[in-house]
Amino acid sequence: MVNQQQADKMRSGKGFIAALDQSGGSTPKALVQYGIEESAYSSEQQMFDLIHQMRSRIITSPAFNGDRILAAILFEQTMDSEIDSEPSARFLWERKGVVPLLKIDKGLTEVADGVQLMKPIPGLDDLLARAVEHGIFGTKERSVIGAASPGGIKAIVDQQFELADQVLSHGLTPILEPEVTISIPDKAQAEAILRDVITAHLDDIPDGTQVMLKLSLPTVTNYYRPLIEHPRVMRVVALSGGYSRAEADALLAQNTGLIASFSRALTEGLSAGQSDAEFNATLDRAIQSIYEASIAG
Repeated sequence: MVNQQQADKMRSGKGFIAALDQSGGSTPKALVQYGIEESAYSSEQQMFDLIHQMRSRIITSPAFNGDRILAAILFEQTMDSEIDSEPSARFLWERKGVVPLLKIDKGLTEVADGVQLMKPIPGLDDLLARAVEHGIFGTKERSVIGAASPGGIKAIVDQQFELADQVLSHGLTPILEPEVTISIPDKAQAEAILRDVITAHLDDIPDGTQVMLKLSLPTVTNYYRPLIEHPRVMRVVALSGGYSRAEADALLAQNTGLIASFSRALTEGLSAGQSDAEFNATLDRAIQSIYEASIAG
């Protein structure tokens, strides 16, 4: 059953989505950025304990609340953990006014036809059922486009929408994330193919339901405006994709109706060694700059 208050916030609220869903592959980099070297832990569990401490510090900060942040994307282990002695998703919504979302993909396959599809997701129906029990509103699924390959991009989008159907069947709202790598020479051509293939799929979304899209900042300003205005799309959000926060904010502000869903750009400048005052001030500046870029259009 869709939480209407959360749906209204996601559909028309002012702000952005905080991506706090670093997984096994990206967690070591996130920890190094945070000032924790790989030598500080010797097992995957210790690594996830450290990243959970970082996420908890971000979420419990006075700077982190629903006034500027619409939602937060969680990693599965974060959903199953607690923040300040409360289940993470409940803490986010009831204490912070931030809509909880869940990353569901399990990483990427090897490159084929210029793209990386998602790996199989065993036990997905069980995971989605648990997400509903935790009060999760929606999910996020990432795949990567590395070339303007019509066949590869079609395969990516087909898989994204197939998974979205499964998510919708549980009453959750899916965020489809077919990320276009920002450094490829044919990025604009890849985006043109991607927009057309997504548009063709949107008409198949069941009546009364919507999806969200998480896309790389476009080469052509406002290129995703038709998707933003599509009745089957709740929201289109942008990933930072390797840009610095300043670069990502500047590009985002030029695109009307597009809001941020930043991960690395959000945590840029945060460090485990900072005092709480320093940490909260740094996070507040980051949140404010991303918020301003998200509402600029």
